[in-house]
Amino acid sequence: MNLPLLKKSSAPQEEPNTSQGGGGKGKASRKRLGKKRIVALVVVCALVVGAGVHFLGGRGGAAPAADLSYTTAAVERRDITSSITGSGTLEAADSYSVTTLLEDTILTADFEEGDEVEAGAVLYTLDSSDAANSLEQSEISLQQAQRSYQRQLENQEDLNIAAAAAGRVYTLDVEVGDEVNAGQTIATIRDSDTMSLEVDFLADEAEGFYVGQGADVTLDSTFETLPGTISKVSGNTVILTGNVMVRTVTIDVSNPGGLSTSQSASAAVGAVTSVSSGTFTYSQEKTVTAKVSGEVSSVLVSEGDRVSKNQTLVVLTSDTVDDSVQNAADSLRNAEISLENRYDQLDDYTITAPIKGTIIDKNYNAGEISESNQVLCTIYDLSYLTMTLSVDELDISDIRAGQTVSITADAVDGKTYEGVVTKVSVAGTYSNGVTTYPVTIRIDETEGLLPGMNVDATIVLDSVSGVLAIPSAALQRGNTVLVTADSPSAAGGEADENGYVSVRITTGTGNDSYLEVTSGLQEGDTVVYIQTGSSSREFEMGMMGGMPGANMGGGMPSAGPGGNGPGGGRGGF
Repeated sequence: MNLPLLKKSSAPQEEPNTSQGGGGKGKASRKRLGKKRIVALVVVCALVVGAGVHFLGGRGGAAPAADLSYTTAAVERRDITSSITGSGTLEAADSYSVTTLLEDTILTADFEEGDEVEAGAVLYTLDSSDAANSLEQSEISLQQAQRSYQRQLENQEDLNIAAAAAGRVYTLDVEVGDEVNAGQTIATIRDSDTMSLEVDFLADEAEGFYVGQGADVTLDSTFETLPGTISKVSGNTVILTGNVMVRTVTIDVSNPGGLSTSQSASAAVGAVTSVSSGTFTYSQEKTVTAKVSGEVSSVLVSEGDRVSKNQTLVVLTSDTVDDSVQNAADSLRNAEISLENRYDQLDDYTITAPIKGTIIDKNYNAGEISESNQVLCTIYDLSYLTMTLSVDELDISDIRAGQTVSITADAVDGKTYEGVVTKVSVAGTYSNGVTTYPVTIRIDETEGLLPGMNVDATIVLDSVSGVLAIPSAALQRGNTVLVTADSPSAAGGEADENGYVSVRITTGTGNDSYLEVTSGLQEGDTVVYIQTGSSSREFEMGMMGGMPGANMGGGMPSAGPGGNGPGGGRGGF
């Protein structure tokens, strides 16, 4: 029995002439990928039955081998094209079903079926009045959360207790580990380097004074005179006994070291003297208190230290304050997310085209109520079409992106379209013992084609011209063929009882009908084989895997010309 070794599908080819009653001319029909295995199975079954009949005939004489019909074919030059064919359904370049989760009144739907739309074009607008109210409420909630968070941050900052004024630490009332309550005194800051003296001048004379003006201060006890500077002139006029109108003037004096609040002095500004004496006060004396409760974790100054305004004196820790800050931060983030969702929801009330394309169907119109998860309309991008072929695992290695594909459609007579392979997927699908891989093809010229049409595709893998060729069915195991004894290549070979000689050859490009012979044969040779009617790759692989007809080691004859008489086997692999 002769086993075909063809690796690809074929384009239509002429069948060889037959002899001994079995042949004729005809065109081999083009097989689609989806049908090849079915044809192969039919052939296998037929050959198994034929082998069985022959085997039984050898035992009991039911059917002699002489009834088998042999075909002869001349070794001649041909053009051979190796290709893969298949069929598929056309699809749009892209498609989108427009849906919504909202159930509201459709206010506008200003488009119709067949209209071309751009990506982002408004298709539908829904009634968003309720959503707008919810959005405003979310904005208010966010503002409240922001204020609350800011207050908690301020409370956290208040854990760092700072000096209210510049001066020296007169008293320090806490130490590390103390529990402090809000409002409790922490320290007293006093600026004793500068003393302030408040004295009264006649109102009409004091009107000419200004801040920064120099003054002379005379101590009442020692009559010592110290330079000073006006730091404040009161704007209020006070009437003393005897209808004397005066204004209070504050004069700052640098403390040479001996001034105290118990001392009194008078002052003069130029030639104008005060109408009375006054007592000294400290220029700055502030009591520092805690604004929040907590535990003293560190004390950064000591009594007697000079500090500047806002310098940190004591640091508190408070789990309560920290938790309040975190809770406020969480509330703020929740309010932000809620507002973002409201804005997103408001955007959902305006439904736009996600792609550029053509409106294929329109299911809802203005005035109707949209339904959740229902298709409002469908858009197809018809700028090009695509199709998908399922290619057998034995052929997929020959397919690559960029290959040209010939496309024909039953709906368009007499026209062939050109496609190109754009994707070869590595995600195979296993079914009935066969793995196939999807191959995507793009068709740019689409006049006359529509999505959903059935088309046939042919991918040319290889093509040679004017090469020596034999029918694919003539090739046997071990890359051998049978030739007639009078063939030039049979010279020196040993003929079997039928007069046929086995010759080893090498092959090149092939298809279901013909194989290129690169060595072993020459023009003028005649090959002999049994015409099986099919030579698909699947048939060959099934038979190679141990189907009837192969010599399994026990001497079972094959149903074809061989080395051991009419039914002799070709030997196992």
